[in-house]
Amino acid sequence: MDRLQGKVAVITGANSGIGLAAAKLFAAEGALVFMTGRRKTELDAAVAEVGKNARGIQSDISKQDDLDRLFQIVGDQAGRIDVLFANAGGGEFAPLGAISEDHFDRTFSINVKGTLFTVQTALPLLKDGSSVILTGSTAATTGTPAFSVYSASKAAIRNFARCWILDVAPRQIRINVLVPGATSTPGWHDLATSEEAHQQMLAYVKATTPLARLGNVDEVARAALFLASDDSNFITGSELFVDGGAAQI
Repeated sequence: MDRLQGKVAVITGANSGIGLAAAKLFAAEGALVFMTGRRKTELDAAVAEVGKNARGIQSDISKQDDLDRLFQIVGDQAGRIDVLFANAGGGEFAPLGAISEDHFDRTFSINVKGTLFTVQTALPLLKDGSSVILTGSTAATTGTPAFSVYSASKAAIRNFARCWILDVAPRQIRINVLVPGATSTPGWHDLATSEEAHQQMLAYVKATTPLARLGNVDEVARAALFLASDDSNFITGSELFVDGGAAQI
């Protein structure tokens, strides 16, 4: 249990779901983990759940001032970053014909702008040879009803990785995209606006996923650990699907 022994990790959106599961695993594997989230009460509870190897910093990735403060604190307390897991993001359903400007701006501000400036602001602290993990989505490569804006934002994440690996190649920094399928997180379940809609979502996942179920956060976190660790030293610019086969058919 020491695959990240002595490493410094930053995980955005770590107050619940995949981010929290990854924080627990990274800390158990020896990393000092800086966890971020927008809601202080939830973040404090998550940090307490992870334990002594975790530190919480309230931060909204869509705000540059928050990112500047986040990485100033990380720099002051740790001096470097070995693993950056740019995980924070979100989405909501809106079919073509009902997409508002606010819906578009909110989704792209968090998923695209937020991811871009998270990585860029962290860049001076990233150690040569470090690992950057971006959270993508199977929605970037498959069609999903009423989910086009979210899907487009995650397609941007995929192409960020393709371009950025060239920018950071001289420093041997690896950037990969972790691609969960439908995963049982608070954010996924909250997409449903009613119990009927929730059951329809579950039925859709079962019908379109070869393993016929939702993923769980621990399964995705284990894949994140692989990308964070030295086990993936010769992997960069790739997508690692943790989707039960959903995007492969």
